[in-house]
Amino acid sequence: MPHATAPPARPDERVAAPTGRSAVVLVALLGAITAVGPLSLDTYLPAFPDMTDDLKASQAQVQLSLTTCLVGIALGQLVTGPLSDRFGRRLPVLVGVGAYTLMSLLCAVVPSAGTLAAARLAQGFAGGMGVVVARAVVRDLYSGREAAKYFSRLTLIFGIAPMAAPALGSLVLRFGDWRAIFVTLAVIGALLAAAVAWRLPETLPASRRSTGGLAATAAAGRALLTDRVFLGYALAQGLAFAALFAYISGSSFVFQDVFGVSADAFSLIFGVNALALVAAGQLNARLLDRFEPRPLLVRPLGVGVLVALVLLVGALLGSLPLVAVALFVFLGSLGMVMPNGTALALDRHPARAGTAAALLGTITSLVGAIVAPLVGLGGEGSAVPMAVVVAGAAVASLAVIGTLTRTRRVP
Repeated sequence: MPHATAPPARPDERVAAPTGRSAVVLVALLGAITAVGPLSLDTYLPAFPDMTDDLKASQAQVQLSLTTCLVGIALGQLVTGPLSDRFGRRLPVLVGVGAYTLMSLLCAVVPSAGTLAAARLAQGFAGGMGVVVARAVVRDLYSGREAAKYFSRLTLIFGIAPMAAPALGSLVLRFGDWRAIFVTLAVIGALLAAAVAWRLPETLPASRRSTGGLAATAAAGRALLTDRVFLGYALAQGLAFAALFAYISGSSFVFQDVFGVSADAFSLIFGVNALALVAAGQLNARLLDRFEPRPLLVRPLGVGVLVALVLLVGALLGSLPLVAVALFVFLGSLGMVMPNGTALALDRHPARAGTAAALLGTITSLVGAIVAPLVGLGGEGSAVPMAVVVAGAAVASLAVIGTLTRTRRVP
């Protein structure tokens, strides 16, 4: 009788990792796929004030399009991760980036804030399809410290995206309105689809794929959700991302409306903060030669909590320098938290890399989507709501790591 499911893959059954030029091309391509998320979230941030006028919408209504995009990214990962365990990695990415191109064009022609929110849900779903598979590809090829190092390298490209995205949005606004930004995202999606079709290898051979259907997928999901340590790392990642997303969704209004900086100056501040995330990620890759991923996760989380409290003080005092410096250091701490947290979560389930990446990404995105609206609901004209959300999420993330992810020592 044929097997209902493929036997669990052992770590030594991984496809050989590429070397030389092929390795450089792969990290660039996976980084670009992962960058679809921040590109979708950040490129139109400089246009928020114009969008509220053009769409006759409030700040909270425009910010809702950020939330729905993030929910879409979560759903796209949840659906696609298990499918990639069954059908391989290449096909879901090709479908995802192709659909992302079409949905970006749809966002460019919406007539209202409500329809924009719906279109952004679909755009995020398509983008999430590629993001989750990129993580699974890394887990197919690497484990432990090597996986953490690879995720740190992806941070270089992942960090360039939010650094360049608002600047790109500001540049597009010089020649067109906010709708032209989504046309630009469609062009980027089309180019990425061509690159994926050309150079993305298949890292999950047919012999290692799951063939058990929905029952096997549900069983894999239950196993992951009942793994206390995996769930702890996933929740901690989600809370850390919620702090990041609170910054993303609130920073445009805080810097431009509260502190009165120009759109170009905001893009510069945003880019410098993203540079901190990139630099910390590359430092993390070097430190992994000497330290395990867990201490390189816990210590930056502690630093993040301290600077988040400084951020709150700066917001209460109305101090632009204090707010800007605290955000710079906080973004740097996340440059070490995210690659190590991702590697530690995925390392526990090599035979279910796609499903594990899906649940990790879904939890991360949904927590961010739940928390982000609190920034807009906290009221306009103050940096305090953003600072409160950032600080609260940072404290909660450290608390989760300190409780759920502790393992018992064998006497």
